[in-house]
Amino acid sequence: MDEAAAQEDVYHPTPPAMSWKRHFNGKVIRDELYFPWSARDKARDEQSKDPLYQDAEAANGLPGTHYESNQEDFLEDGTPRTVWGQNGKAWPVMTAGAGLFSDGYVNNSMGTVTTVLKRIYGEEYSKSRKSQILPAIVFVGTVVGMLVFGYVADYHSRKLGMLISTLILILFTILCSGSWGAGGKKNMDGMLAALITYRFFMGIGLGGEYPAGSVACAEASAIMGRGTRNRWFILFTNFMIDFGFVASAFVPCVLWWIFHDKHLQAVWRLTLGLGAIPPLGLFYLRTKFKENPSFMKNNFKRTRFPYWLAIKYYGVRLACVSLIWFIYDWASYSYGLYASSILDNLNPNQSLIKNFGYTTIINLWYLPGSFLGAICADYLGPRLTLIIGVVLQAVVGYVMAGIYPHLSKPENVAGFICMYGVFLALGEFGPGDQIGLIASKTCATPIRGQYYAIAAAIGKIGAFVGTYCFPAIQKSVGHGDPDSVAGQQGPFWVSCSMNILSAVLAYFLLPSITQETIQDEDRLFREYLVGHGFDVSLMGDVEFAEGVNASSEDQTEFKEGHEPQHSSDEQEHLPAKLEATQ
Repeated sequence: MDEAAAQEDVYHPTPPAMSWKRHFNGKVIRDELYFPWSARDKARDEQSKDPLYQDAEAANGLPGTHYESNQEDFLEDGTPRTVWGQNGKAWPVMTAGAGLFSDGYVNNSMGTVTTVLKRIYGEEYSKSRKSQILPAIVFVGTVVGMLVFGYVADYHSRKLGMLISTLILILFTILCSGSWGAGGKKNMDGMLAALITYRFFMGIGLGGEYPAGSVACAEASAIMGRGTRNRWFILFTNFMIDFGFVASAFVPCVLWWIFHDKHLQAVWRLTLGLGAIPPLGLFYLRTKFKENPSFMKNNFKRTRFPYWLAIKYYGVRLACVSLIWFIYDWASYSYGLYASSILDNLNPNQSLIKNFGYTTIINLWYLPGSFLGAICADYLGPRLTLIIGVVLQAVVGYVMAGIYPHLSKPENVAGFICMYGVFLALGEFGPGDQIGLIASKTCATPIRGQYYAIAAAIGKIGAFVGTYCFPAIQKSVGHGDPDSVAGQQGPFWVSCSMNILSAVLAYFLLPSITQETIQDEDRLFREYLVGHGFDVSLMGDVEFAEGVNASSEDQTEFKEGHEPQHSSDEQEHLPAKLEATQ
């Protein structure tokens, strides 16, 4: 493609308008693709770096090129900011998102703790009602934490939400590791009661990481290089969760090598207690965290929250995102059936070290899927990547369910592990990586915390519901025998079909998500509020209000015919540059 053709094809992102027509526009998928080696995107990137183009866009109120190109690109002394150096642009992304490592570690380590407690207390533990409550109680706390900290993140600050949730997480993780009943070691019921209580409050801290940490991470990623923003978000959110999964299986291996079967109390207590170390280091970094300018300029701290306008504008979209998240979490619990089958087929009475080792190997499959999903989210867009992931995972799931009688045989364990690993990787490549990214970037900054919190909370409710639905499905399909081949196949037929439903919902109901979606959403929502009589001059912190209002006046003057101040040479080239963007 020659230079002239490239200029004609210069891309200007189309805002995700609230219109059904966008779903059937042939350019919808094309708008999300980003290939920096193509002539179209090379021309677009070069154009976005032009200061004259940035000023013209800002004056015309076009999507946030001017804002994103200048936001925190330079230090106070004028020195350009690097990625990882002192005051580097990547530090806010890491500080905000890496707390989700604890979510993966703490949640997954409970499986290890349950295995150890069964070895210590035997049937007394297995028959205890508290042993059934223990794994699920963290979901209740997580949902409460999401909703509470979603409010805190929007009405106060992302930083305050992150600091409080981190402190809760540290405190109750330590208390979990030191849980005892009134009678000491002999009082198992008392110990479980304490552990359940502490895990509920620990869940509140984990829940706070989602609307406070993930939302702050999404906003911080907007200052990263164009074409890399989605991967930065994913690598410090969902990839951290998956890394926590791996660590939660590997740490007990190391502890067992140290203590062996004679000191299993130390194994499970240290497994939980060591989970407090990463948040301790992260807490210090978060005390240095600076609020993103987009939040400081667009929050509702000084005015009433326009809930009804927000519901009318984002209600359908939020329902779609929440439903996809619900389906993903609901269905993902059936996938644990194959993990259990692998361990049982290898040796029903295997030692703890083998159990921990096999669990580590299985969890390792999450990482390549999550990493590839992070890369593809920038090139293909999160919506298309999610669709590809859920469809491919459904295909693999259908195949596995169909040949389950053969895969479940001990002599086919190697093939079983490989196929199951691909299945897990595709889950992370698609919805595992993309749903949180989509939830954090498909709404405007002032309501992002509560929007994300509601979607994530509904997803967790789906996970909780799944724990009760799948046994019923197994029993029904297996004609009363949930452990039969048909009983174990049933949930997979259902969950893979739900994957296809997620793909359909994502294609027809989710908006296009580009590299500039965060800035576009802020502008579009502000325009919507103005159109419905809301006083946007009261939005933002006090120190930013005057600057925003002055900027709005400048833009109005430009639209009325007053050109921005440029040199005579620049003014000669301005019409041509603006024409090239249209």
